Amino acid sequence: MLRYTLMRLGIFVGCLVVVWGLVYAGVLPRGLGASNGMWVVLLSLVISAPISFVALRKERDRASIQVVQKVDRVKANLEANRTQEDSADDASRIQGQTS
Repeated sequence: MLRYTLMRLGIFVGCLVVVWGLVYAGVLPRGLGASNGMWVVLLSLVISAPISFVALRKERDRASIQVVQKVDRVKANLEANRTQEDSADDASRIQGQTS
């Protein structure tokens, strides 16, 4: 999961550098007034999103498998705890009835 996040961040930073260079060179328009920084960041986000979607498909699939496995483990642990609590509760009820 960390690997996917770092790869996604790398693609964003690469796009940020390219967009900043194009705005600085005058190829892309500057933002209005002091909004130039925000314009560069937003344009970089818009450009990096589809690139990440295509380029990181395999890594995203690996990360989603890890998340699903972790959720399944947590569900299994919760079910085991619930079963253990139910067994203890049933045993105490049976013991209370025989006393």
